[in-house]
Amino acid sequence: QNNAKVAVLGASGGIGQPLALLLKNSPLVSRLTLYDIAHTPGVAADLSHIETRATVKGYLGPEQLPDCLKGCDVVVIPAGVPRKPGMTRDDLFNTNASIVATLTAACAQHCPEAMICVISNPVNSTIPIATEVFKKHGAYDPNKIFGVTTLDIVRANTFIAELKGLDPARVNVPVIGGHAGKTIIPLISQCTPKVDLPQDQLTAVTGRIQEAGTEVVKAKAGAGSATLSMAYAGARFVFSLVDAMNGKEGVVECSFVKSQEADCAYFSTPLLLGKKGIEKNLGIGKISPFEEKMIAE
Repeated sequence: QNNAKVAVLGASGGIGQPLALLLKNSPLVSRLTLYDIAHTPGVAADLSHIETRATVKGYLGPEQLPDCLKGCDVVVIPAGVPRKPGMTRDDLFNTNASIVATLTAACAQHCPEAMICVISNPVNSTIPIATEVFKKHGAYDPNKIFGVTTLDIVRANTFIAELKGLDPARVNVPVIGGHAGKTIIPLISQCTPKVDLPQDQLTAVTGRIQEAGTEVVKAKAGAGSATLSMAYAGARFVFSLVDAMNGKEGVVECSFVKSQEADCAYFSTPLLLGKKGIEKNLGIGKISPFEEKMIAE
């Protein structure tokens, strides 16, 4: 059933282009529709020459957005402005909140059944916005709206693997909470394979995972934020979701969603994915006192 129809909204941007490339490269995707307010015809023309079977079409400007969305199974939203040095994710709120509200309203109208994957920061706020917009249009399904926090997991896996000399592809660290600063809570106690770190190393690597986005923003020195690793993480989440929609069993990804698992109305935890989105929220599980303290904070 490898016939997923996927739309990328914000497809010309720093995340959108490499994300579209990864989606075009996948045998799971049969149709890729790309939307932005500039450059999409060129991005689409370029990608359409790649020798994989996904058809690619670009859509430009608000009047073409409905056509981009019709019939989509999955919509990925990396649209918005990136961080610059000295900015927090919250500083993006005023711009990105209205962009996400506009785009999700179009989704609610033109592909109300689709899975919605929001990358636009601040994810901790754009997911509640997406939820309220869908409610307003009478199209809300709590199992189909996802805040993509996969980059936190990807980073945690990479950093732990580096520390312990492991193959990062075999390391899995669940990361719960949110997607900014101290709301990013890596559950290193639940890492597979099991790793033992002295407290000073544990504190240091946890801090690095929480501030890894800022590490990239600083290194890019005003030229943007994490785009390539985010595109990889966004694609990983979409592929997991599509696998689950195709009936693959046991697909688990962490994502920031409407939740009863913590004191916050929205919270990221491992989710068992299925044909209709979230099949089961697997919750926080057994955690260490250090991790309990981070949740309290």
